[in-house]
Amino acid sequence: MAKQMPYTDDQMRMLGLDKGRLPRHVAIIMDGNGRWACRQGLRRIQGHAQGVRSVRAVVEECCRLDLRQLTLYCLSVDNWKRPREELDFLFLLLRRYLIEERAEIMEQNIRFASIGRRDGLPPEVLWELDENARLTRDNTGLTLCLAINYGGRTELADAVRTIAYRVRAGELDPADISEQTLAQYLYTRDMPDPDLLIRTAGEMRISNFLLWQLSYTEIWVTDKCWPEFTTQDLHAALADFAKRERRFGGLSEG
Repeated sequence: MAKQMPYTDDQMRMLGLDKGRLPRHVAIIMDGNGRWACRQGLRRIQGHAQGVRSVRAVVEECCRLDLRQLTLYCLSVDNWKRPREELDFLFLLLRRYLIEERAEIMEQNIRFASIGRRDGLPPEVLWELDENARLTRDNTGLTLCLAINYGGRTELADAVRTIAYRVRAGELDPADISEQTLAQYLYTRDMPDPDLLIRTAGEMRISNFLLWQLSYTEIWVTDKCWPEFTTQDLHAALADFAKRERRFGGLSEG
């Protein structure tokens, strides 16, 4: 596919969007793949396969919108409780996506990243993750970040453990530890916090996702399951975000 050119101002107006009011970083909890499949009389794994199509469409649209980062919650540390067949299929889908989309990611100037614990992930998946990160490290367009084997609490625990080791080694004074110190040891240390969190399938919770980073993030929820999510739904979320007044604990200018 040819490189996606950013929308012009006129095209943005036709979509009902304002470039100056777009979020820099959108995070998405892609929920409801299994439920969607069950409603269609399909196996749960077929819902995950259909969900990949939504991923492709949303990534391409974020490139056109010239967003800075898109973070997708692909696999939680809690998802290991799922049936082995489903997990094996998820890893197969993930590896296939990383390979099949590699040329497209390069064409679109996307910088690829991933966050989460590496322990337990299949070696062949880790290799493809690292290869995409290596190949795209100098790209300057959208950062596409996949949260895989990720949990907000485990991220915080890992950060605190590393800080504790530095304190014990005499490299860090406990009195100097601040919010900025902790942020430097998170998986997302080089990334901006999300401005907008989108969750599909109507669930009103954040499910252990980016607990630190979502402190002042705007949240938008749709009843649609992830395989049903379209670029029009993305536009609706962005338009709603543009109407909100973000005070970050302060008072309204009015």
